[in-house]
Amino acid sequence: MQVNGGDTGSLDLHGTGTCAALNFRRTARAVTRLYDLALAPSGIRATQMAILTAVAKFQPVPMSRIGEILVLDQTTLTRSLRLLQKQGFLEIAPRSVKRQRFLTLTDSGVRALALAVPLWRAVQAKFLSELGKDHWSVLRNELERLARGAVQMEALELREIADPNRQTRLQIR
Repeated sequence: MQVNGGDTGSLDLHGTGTCAALNFRRTARAVTRLYDLALAPSGIRATQMAILTAVAKFQPVPMSRIGEILVLDQTTLTRSLRLLQKQGFLEIAPRSVKRQRFLTLTDSGVRALALAVPLWRAVQAKFLSELGKDHWSVLRNELERLARGAVQMEALELREIADPNRQTRLQIR
C-alpha cells in the first residue's frame, strides 16, 4: 500500500524550526522523559510530582491556585487531579461558599512524595552537574521571566479577542 502525501511545494516553512513553542515543547519532553525515568520506582511521573509537590506546599489549596502556579489550563488540571484522586494521592473537597474546591494530600500522597523526592534529588543533581549549577540558575530565572511574559501576552490576547478595538502593548522584562 502506498500513501501519497499532500503537495507541500507551495508552503513557505522557512524559519519554523526556530519556533519558540516547538523548541520549548521539545526540550520539555526530553527533560520530562529523563525525570519520569528516574521517578519510575516511586510510581509517579514528573508531572504528577509537580502537582503533588505544589499541593503539599500550600495545602489546603484551591484548585485554581495550583493551575496558576503550574500554568495549567482548567481541562488539563481537572483531568490530572481526578487521576491523582483516583490513585488515592489527594482529596478534592466539595465546592466551598466561594465556589472553590480545595486540595489536600492523602497519606498515600505523602508516601508517594516521600519515595519520589530522593529520586528527584538524585536526577536533579545529575542534571545540574551536566548543565552547570550557575548556568541553571541563570536559565531558570530566564525561563521564569519568559513564562510570566507568555502568561501576560495570553491575557492580552484574550482581552483583544473580547474587545478587538482595544489597542494594547506588551513589554517582556
